Amino acid sequence: MYLLWLRVAVALYAASCVAVVPTVLYGLERWRRTCTHLAGLAFFFHFVSAVEMLIAAHHWLPVGAREVESLLGLLVAAAFFVVWWLYDAISLGIFALPATFLLVFVPALGPDRYHFASQGVRTSWLVAHIAALLAAYAALGFSLLASLLYLVQERRLKHIARTEERRGWRALDWLPPLDTLERIAHSTLEFGFPCMTVGLVIGAVLVQETPLGAAYFLDPKVIASFISWGVYVLLLLVRRSAGLRGRKAAWLSGAVVIVMLCLWASNYVSRVHRFGAP
Repeated sequence: MYLLWLRVAVALYAASCVAVVPTVLYGLERWRRTCTHLAGLAFFFHFVSAVEMLIAAHHWLPVGAREVESLLGLLVAAAFFVVWWLYDAISLGIFALPATFLLVFVPALGPDRYHFASQGVRTSWLVAHIAALLAAYAALGFSLLASLLYLVQERRLKHIARTEERRGWRALDWLPPLDTLERIAHSTLEFGFPCMTVGLVIGAVLVQETPLGAAYFLDPKVIASFISWGVYVLLLLVRRSAGLRGRKAAWLSGAVVIVMLCLWASNYVSRVHRFGAP
């Protein structure tokens, strides 16, 4: 029965992860209430599941890897609620709620290794995993490009204003206005974030059919993937909260691209998650 409650909690955590994005990035009160109610219900069902799981196992300390993951997720969620209650820092939910979801998602699949219904189903999930991550990387690259063009256009306009002249056709007249470039840079970032999150979740499902188990999440490439996700969240938060534009925003986008390059480089030292590996 504990598995049922855990799966209900996972579904509620997933919904709260969706609700926390407009709550934190746009400060929408309706989404804030929805997020806290969903996360509260998820925590309740998660707690019931953890108690039933330990009672059924006849011990009060976690033993297996999935028990540890489930209880760790419960502690992360509890810490978030304590901090939110004391300091009203719901913005931390954009880290804590997805982290809890990722920790609890794998134990919710069941105590045994997950098996896909057929090879075709597994291939479909693999294609979705790769497509989601590539879409996220493409969005990051496009955001960096828009930020760099913003700098070029800003410098160009300042030069025109300073010289007070504009003679004939100029090579960079085709560049969009500054406001358009800023909106492109931010909207592509917001598009890439759910793509990267979905890609990581699907990857966590795919690995359950392999004998690697928890060792998979110690692989350099996988660690780099989660680090890049964390940097991505920081970039969104900083851009929204500080209202960064232009040069500073371009530097932040560049930092994320550097993390992406490190992620690709880690492919060559990875033993279990390599492109073209046999």
